Amino acid sequence: MQQVNIHEAKTNLSRLIEKAVNGEPFIIAKSGKPMVTVSACTPPPDPAKRIGFFSGMIEVPEDFDAMGREEIQTMFEGSE
Repeated sequence: MQQVNIHEAKTNLSRLIEKAVNGEPFIIAKSGKPMVTVSACTPPPDPAKRIGFFSGMIEVPEDFDAMGREEIQTMFEGSE
């Protein structure tokens, strides 16, 4: 793995980042002492691929919009 000093890293940052993105991580050192390793990040998952991932796994009852209607009505209006 390539090691560069801080001054060289600042001078050539764009080139070094491009190399890291292409699979060549590098180390930034200060006075010859390794300080940090720079490597490419894994891209975040595509949010569009998550939509519908429970499809077919959950069944919504036909009376879903009426479930608990009496209990909720009692809570608001009180029992008769």
